[in-house]
Amino acid sequence: MLDQNVTRLSARPPLRGKRSLLRDVLEIALLVLITFTPINLMTARAIVDGPSMQPTFHTGNLVIVNRLAYFFSPPQRGDVIVLHNPRYEGGDDLIKRVIGLPNETIELKDGRVYVNGVRLEEPYVRDFCGLGCNGTWRLSATQYFVLGDNRPQSYDSHNFGPIERHLIVGQAWVKYWPLSEFSIIEHPNYRNLP
Repeated sequence: MLDQNVTRLSARPPLRGKRSLLRDVLEIALLVLITFTPINLMTARAIVDGPSMQPTFHTGNLVIVNRLAYFFSPPQRGDVIVLHNPRYEGGDDLIKRVIGLPNETIELKDGRVYVNGVRLEEPYVRDFCGLGCNGTWRLSATQYFVLGDNRPQSYDSHNFGPIERHLIVGQAWVKYWPLSEFSIIEHPNYRNLP
């Protein structure tokens, strides 16, 4: 009986394939290309540098940016976005929060934001900037107004003015580093605005 089992086991084909190493390498490369390329076309990764978005983000946070977020719908108030620096072409991208939408009037008084005369409640801001932030901006049909959450230490639309839509890279979607801060980036609800 033992001899019959040994015979059955030895009659099974070996588990190794007869494919070449070159074919294995080509299959792996193709698999990587098929998965890696679409992911990189749809997303980007950003590294937060500087205090402008504190307490929401800190230096060293890594963020996944959804490049397709605004393909079918425009940016919304409260979205955290990554944008090309409007003053320095080829400079580092910025991460900011959308505050003003096209055709709105944005006013900053004593660091507080007013959208078409209505004060915006912003629970994500700890410190509002003082006199240096005051101003009024009328946005065109293609412009957005963006601010950092750390208003006294942010280089944003109160410095460089409204931004054009084409400067927006995408919506910050997931904070994934450090792992202890892993989270989907929340969107605030502005109840007092229409």
